[in-house]
Amino acid sequence: MDDGDDIYMRSWTGTIIGPHNSVREGRIYQLKLFCGKDYPEKPPTVRFHSRINMTCVNHETGVVEPKKFAMLSNWQRHYTMETMLTQLKKEMSAPGNRKLVQPPEGACEKED
Repeated sequence: MDDGDDIYMRSWTGTIIGPHNSVREGRIYQLKLFCGKDYPEKPPTVRFHSRINMTCVNHETGVVEPKKFAMLSNWQRHYTMETMLTQLKKEMSAPGNRKLVQPPEGACEKED
């Protein structure tokens, strides 16, 4: 949780370690997850803080685009943030993403 004073627990930081046998192997990716007032009925907003090249991530903002990531576009109330992170890690190994050239390790998206 990002803010211990947030009684609604809306802002979270997640971490994904890049999957084996991919160009991301061993890299550490930081993400921000924001759960709006309609969560868990509506999905959280997910944004990579670490720069990453994936087909479902906006290359300028780091935002995971719901139309390009099935879990967000087909959100179900029982999904969790852990489920979201697990699915993003699986997506990193998907054929369309597995070998995409990546930004230098440690590069971060611009802050808003």
